[in-house]
Amino acid sequence: MSGQREGQQRLAGLSALVTGGSRGIGLAIAQALTQAGCGVTIMGRHAASLDEAVRNGAAKHQISADVTDLDALAALMAGKQFDILVNNAGTAISAPFAKQDPAAFAAMTAQHLAAPAELSRLLLPAMLAKGFGRIINIGSTASVQGYQGVAAYVAAKHAILGLTRALALEVAKKGVTVNAVCPGFTATGLILESMADTARKTGQTPEEVLAKFVSKKPLGRLVEPAEVAFAVVMLADPLASAINGQGVVVDGGESIA
Repeated sequence: MSGQREGQQRLAGLSALVTGGSRGIGLAIAQALTQAGCGVTIMGRHAASLDEAVRNGAAKHQISADVTDLDALAALMAGKQFDILVNNAGTAISAPFAKQDPAAFAAMTAQHLAAPAELSRLLLPAMLAKGFGRIINIGSTASVQGYQGVAAYVAAKHAILGLTRALALEVAKKGVTVNAVCPGFTATGLILESMADTARKTGQTPEEVLAKFVSKKPLGRLVEPAEVAFAVVMLADPLASAINGQGVVVDGGESIA
């Protein structure tokens, strides 16, 4: 408990913006940062989900916005400052490469690269002026390895890790760090809905589909959103100032198996 209190003291008074913060991994990150003492603002497209998260205490404020609307982002961020930026928002498009047209690649690039890059550009000057900042991009194991059927997503997630490493070097001596957290298959609504869909198509129960899926994973289960959030809080801590330009993989060893 003493370590937890010390962590709360180190993050107290800091402000954080979490995109895609009303559900899944983003919501877990918002909750963890709030518990660590941050004043958290969440951003997303669904105002009702954002409002519910604020009411439940996961965050102090919400901003309803589509992160791929770069002009709107510029207007929304005018005059705002955050110590911590967590670029989490994004979806995945699944289809064989031959069926992933340019629109699919454009959509994945907009969500997973262009939006994080723009928010970083908008918020970085205030971090540099203060001499402290944390930019944490939520990548994926798809940032460090390939997967069949999601070429556009994999390409975009590789790109955000590249941006992370490049920007980290530019700010390395200025009190700002830029890192990525790269989760494996995580127990979010999106994954569980996919399992249920597979169950309907194959005549299995969702439990059978899940059991078969995780039996092939070194961890033997899905990653929990709170475990991803823990890595984010660690990187946000002022004591993490020497961790920079890293892709912290949270997958129970899957990517090295």
